[in-house]
Amino acid sequence: MPPRSDEFFAQDAVSLAAALIGCELYLDGVGGRIVETEAYRAGDAASHSFRGETLRNRAMFGPIGRAYVYRSYGLHWCLNIVCDGTEPGSAVLLRALEPLAGLDVMVRRRGLDEPRLLCAGPGRLTQALGIDAGHDGLAIDEPPFLFRQVAAPGPLGVGPRIGITKAIDEPWRFGLAGSRYLSRPLRNVFG
Repeated sequence: MPPRSDEFFAQDAVSLAAALIGCELYLDGVGGRIVETEAYRAGDAASHSFRGETLRNRAMFGPIGRAYVYRSYGLHWCLNIVCDGTEPGSAVLLRALEPLAGLDVMVRRRGLDEPRLLCAGPGRLTQALGIDAGHDGLAIDEPPFLFRQVAAPGPLGVGPRIGITKAIDEPWRFGLAGSRYLSRPLRNVFG
C-alpha cells in the first residue's frame, strides 16, 4: 500500500524529486507519467524561495502537496510541487511527462502531434496540461488534479539541474533512465 499523500509530499525536495519519477499526474483527465524532475530547497541559491516569501512564491511557503505555478521569463508557466514540511520554501519542478491520456487535447494546445515533444520540458508540460496561474496553490492530489503514486518505476538517471545560473552543480535533476520523453538526456543511471 503506498504512503498517504501528505506523508509522500513531506519528503525533502531531493528525495521527493526522485520518488516522483514514475508517478502519474493528470489535470481534468489530461496527463501522464512523470519522467523528469528537479529539486529546489529553501536554502538553495537557485530556488525562488531563497530570499524569503514574496507574493510570487507564496505557495512555496504554504501547505505541502500544493502546486506552485509561476511564469518563467514571461514566456511559459512552470509547475512545482511544494514539499518538506520541515523546510518551508522547498519544491520540486516537474520537467517532463510521458503523455498517457488526453493526447488529442495536448496536440491541440501545443499545435504539434509528435508525442515525444508534447510534455518534454516544463513549459511544454504546462501548456499541454492547460496549467496556468489559476492552479497556483491547489492541492496536487485533489480535483481538478489526479495524482497516482507508484512503487519503483525502474532505473533513475541523475544529473545537474538545467536552465539555471546559480547552484548549477547540484545533482538534483532526476529522470526515468532511457525514457524518450525527457527534455534532455541524463547520463548517470542508478537503481
